[in-house]
Amino acid sequence: MSQSSLRVLHVAAECHPLLKTGGLADVVGALPHAQRLLGADARILLPGFPAIRQGLPDAQSVAALLPRFGSAGGKLLASTLPDGTPVYVIDVPEAFDRSGNPYADAAGQPYADNARRFAWLGWVAAQMAQGELGPWQPAIVHAHDWHAGLAPAYLAHTPIKGKRAAGSVFTIHNLAYQGVFPASEFAALGLPPASFHLEGLEFYGQISLIKAGLAYCDRITTVSPSYAREILHAEHGCGLDGLLRKREAVLSGILNGVDETQWDPAHDPCLPAHFDAAHPAGKARCKAALQESLGLTVDADALLFGVVSRLTEQKGLTLVLGGADKLLQQGGQLVVLGNGEPTLEAGFLALAAQYPGRVALCTGFDEVLSHRIFAGCEVVLIPSRFEPCGLTQMYGMRYGALPLVRRTGGLADTVVDCSIENLADETASGFVFERFEQADFDAAVRRAYTLHATPARWRAVRRHAMNLHFGWSGPAGRYLALYQYLATA
Repeated sequence: MSQSSLRVLHVAAECHPLLKTGGLADVVGALPHAQRLLGADARILLPGFPAIRQGLPDAQSVAALLPRFGSAGGKLLASTLPDGTPVYVIDVPEAFDRSGNPYADAAGQPYADNARRFAWLGWVAAQMAQGELGPWQPAIVHAHDWHAGLAPAYLAHTPIKGKRAAGSVFTIHNLAYQGVFPASEFAALGLPPASFHLEGLEFYGQISLIKAGLAYCDRITTVSPSYAREILHAEHGCGLDGLLRKREAVLSGILNGVDETQWDPAHDPCLPAHFDAAHPAGKARCKAALQESLGLTVDADALLFGVVSRLTEQKGLTLVLGGADKLLQQGGQLVVLGNGEPTLEAGFLALAAQYPGRVALCTGFDEVLSHRIFAGCEVVLIPSRFEPCGLTQMYGMRYGALPLVRRTGGLADTVVDCSIENLADETASGFVFERFEQADFDAAVRRAYTLHATPARWRAVRRHAMNLHFGWSGPAGRYLALYQYLATA
């Protein structure tokens, strides 16, 4: 089977520009399109959350969905994204038509029926692969994260003539989010009782949807080579390292890309001025506009640090709070965009009150503002405890905001430290520290100030970082090679 005839169904809970709560949506919104540009027939299957249905007002019904998983059933809809990628939507209002967060109620509590809600995603994917729902039938089902973890399980347990209907790839975007539910939910999933065991869905007496994907898929991928190695060990394995070591032969890391048409400071409609590596003057105008709009003192000389992140413990933001006084006392400014854990939000709110004109906190998520922060800042802070891939550092480099990162996961694979030797051979692109310790973070901040004090060197590093490319064509091709292997095996 040639790549041009490969039929691939990406199965996920989010997709930019329809619905985004994190980097998963960016990947699902860009990877299938990149694969289509390489000749594959790549399509997307999504749950019918209100934002997704509203973003596809012309969607047409292609199949009926009978009652299942405690819901009354509904329809499978078909439409296309603005880039031309075909997309299918599971329109089951009883499961998905809920206001607010797709995964949790107004109080932030995960919906009690999430296992059954996302069982729809896996089951419909498997039915499409069997040719039961409409005329299009994928040869490869590519499931993303725990929401789609049941797709490989349904494929494995509903074979056609003794063979599963499609090859399956399961991608771990973040192993810490596992979709763990009480064992009492298992019966509703419609899987054979024998699949509730140590080598299947059972996880410390409960069920884990991510484990379903890991146990039953043909190939496992994750979103950076370093993270693929890290999750084989207990520190980053989140209780699943034993299973991953057992399946190490089918595990690989493929670094995520970024959509370089959406993230392009030379043409970005979100920005007040445009710039690129060869013509960087517009970045100074973006910085001044950002400072003014957020109530920061407009100061061309202040080193402006930015955080665009979920405010969670994983992201290492306790180090930012712990080092903020030292950072600011050296003359810098800090802008933070994100929301999440109340203690972190409260910490940054108190910091903004303590340093008016020097610190700005913007809670929530604002896509336009995120672009403007990357364009206006000189340093983007990503001191994560662990980071499967990270897209923020790639966005930062594209926009001339040098990443300050901990050496872990995809951060280690993408950012080259401003050490003396790397500066000498012109490979440096940011600031990298090793241990998750306050002293190491603070030292990296000092090194950022030191480099900024030598403008010629700073400009050289920034120019190199902006000229790096992290587009999707390379990763898309590597996934297609993996699909090709499965389709011909």
